[in-house]
Amino acid sequence: MKIDEKTKKEVIDVMNRYASASEAKDVEGIMSLFPSDDNNIIIYGSGADEKRIGPEEIRAQMERDFSQADSMALIYDWYSVEGTDNVAWFSADVTVSATVSGKKMTLPARFTTVLEKRNGRWFMVQGHFSIPASGQSEGDSFPG
Repeated sequence: MKIDEKTKKEVIDVMNRYASASEAKDVEGIMSLFPSDDNNIIIYGSGADEKRIGPEEIRAQMERDFSQADSMALIYDWYSVEGTDNVAWFSADVTVSATVSGKKMTLPARFTTVLEKRNGRWFMVQGHFSIPASGQSEGDSFPG
């Protein structure tokens, strides 16, 4: 389904604010992109324990992420935005550049999110961030 250019730009703006807030390690900036009164929002991260439901758990995850990284940046290498007037989905191939405990790393990742327009404003209501399985060769459906 194709969305109009105005809606697409609004969604991309939200996702760019997410990337900027991540780079700034700005928890409040990240949390402003989620509805604060909805305990049904959910995000999955790449860690085995990273299933967060509701604003309090999402805040705790962001605080954990930012406390463990000296620096970080998300770069959208490719993305797609589709949806309707009030619901949109964003899918992206992402490069994560981070420094953790003084060690620089670059990770390929995948990021999907569902956004909903509420009272004229777009909010992230579901997200999934993953790192492709190591040990899985191109063309294989399962790690070796």
